[in-house]
Amino acid sequence: MKNGNISTGIVGVSPGEGWASVTHVPALQHLPGYAITGVANSSLASSQKAAETFAIPKAFPDAAALCADPDIDLVAVTVKVPHHKGLVDMALDAGKMVYCEWPLGNGLAEAEAMAAKARQLGLRTAAGLQARSSPVLRYLRDLINDGYIGDVLSTTLVGSAGINAAVAPQRNIYLYDNQNGANAFTIPFGHTIDALCWILGDFREVAATLAIRRDSFRVQETGEIRPNDTADQIAVSGVLQSGAVVSAHYRGGISRGTNLLWEINGTEGDLQITAPLGHIQLAELTLRGGRGDDAELSVMEIPAKYRTVSPDLHGPVVTIAEAWARFSEGAEHDDPLPDFDAAVKTHRLLDAIERAARTGTTITL
Repeated sequence: MKNGNISTGIVGVSPGEGWASVTHVPALQHLPGYAITGVANSSLASSQKAAETFAIPKAFPDAAALCADPDIDLVAVTVKVPHHKGLVDMALDAGKMVYCEWPLGNGLAEAEAMAAKARQLGLRTAAGLQARSSPVLRYLRDLINDGYIGDVLSTTLVGSAGINAAVAPQRNIYLYDNQNGANAFTIPFGHTIDALCWILGDFREVAATLAIRRDSFRVQETGEIRPNDTADQIAVSGVLQSGAVVSAHYRGGISRGTNLLWEINGTEGDLQITAPLGHIQLAELTLRGGRGDDAELSVMEIPAKYRTVSPDLHGPVVTIAEAWARFSEGAEHDDPLPDFDAAVKTHRLLDAIERAARTGTTITL
């Protein structure tokens, strides 16, 4: 701890374009309880550029040097999924707390191994399932738990992944290779199905179709046609432990219509989430509700108590900052940030969905 703050080192900060630079860095710099002490990128020059851009005291030549620094309490891993396990293991072996972006691992086995190591070493972890920190979704969860719509009968979800489109920029090429573990199924769908289960409860059984309707895509900058082997149509049906019925469909690309529509229907009313983007973890969400004699849904304002971070923060930074605030509060928070074990639970659900699609059977969880 540095002056009472959690001294944080970030692995993977690319000024101007990287996810960490536009979310984690401003979030942590606005929050009490944290100090960004160091950054490590793929080269010392890149680390120095990031450190200079964001006024971060230390630039490390690589992640190993960052993890070895005794001034670092927590390591945030914000790089591409194939590199998660190696970096997380390195940080855990150095005795650091670890935050890792979602997906935690490139598949279930990697995620289970990281969670087991963290438990064995007794180290605090956090997984980047930040939709659970969204003020809108936290309010939605409380409305349901407080009986606003009575008993939940069913829920219907339609979303656009954004990725898995006909055209992709060069920086997104890796998202079209299934071996990388980062695609429409694991990222936008994964975040959204995690939020659904956090709000409505776990699945009892699940069936699925994962289809590749676009087997190639064009690289935006060069015009090159490249193969795609990741599902761009994700259709899931199932039953929750409560008995509520689930229907969810994510499709690749962007729709000219609604890119996120999630309805929850109950015995006494209905709730609806919409957004212009299918990434529930970073989109600007609108909540509507109606019950009793209401003839239609109306926009619901989110009570001020659900937002705890600076009003100077906007867009996806808000949810990231709320997540970091929950981590700093730890067990004192009434709903702590999901750790690696929570991430493994969602990885297991995704694995079950893949098995259901592969075998054409309904999987009981």
